[in-house]
Amino acid sequence: MEPQTHLKPGRVRPGGRTAKVRAAVLDATQDELVDVGFHGLAMDRVAARAGVGKTTVYRRWRDPGGLVTDLMVELADQSTPHADTGSIEGDLRANAMSVLGAINDQRLGATLQAVIAAATCDPAAADALNAFYLRRVKEWATAVDRAVERGELPAGTDGAEVIRAVSAPLYYRLVVTREPVDERHAERAAARVLAAARAGAFAEAAG
Repeated sequence: MEPQTHLKPGRVRPGGRTAKVRAAVLDATQDELVDVGFHGLAMDRVAARAGVGKTTVYRRWRDPGGLVTDLMVELADQSTPHADTGSIEGDLRANAMSVLGAINDQRLGATLQAVIAAATCDPAAADALNAFYLRRVKEWATAVDRAVERGELPAGTDGAEVIRAVSAPLYYRLVVTREPVDERHAERAAARVLAAARAGAFAEAAG
């Protein structure tokens, strides 16, 4: 969930022309999402914007849901790994700042908002969004697991729930109340979740 701008062909997995076509199509898909949203996403427009044949786009991705699913996979692949600051306090703050950077990034933030909006009524968008966030949460949860091993947090602390709790108030402001989100909110979210985690609120025994 880190800021991205454009999907660059040189950053996509090796594979010659196929990789370049995929990169161009996914870049065009993200442009269209930002410009017109999920429900305005049209295969023909994506093909034209990418400079590739319509047949290629239909054959490989089949429908807008397929395009968005692949785009979210690529964004997850390009996201930077979780932080390893040596302390759970530092790691949670880094996670909060990572979320903040993503949602405030002009391009990635608009992309996420478009897919979040679409996920409320489209199963394909919902599946793509779910896969993206589950992957990111799972990776960041390892930072919590390490903190448990170091004795910083109680045994049985659910790492995934800790990470979800850090980002939840930030996304609430972004999507629900439509308020600005800044470093103050990110730091506050991380501090509150850390206090709760240290008190055992996320330990399995607490549930």
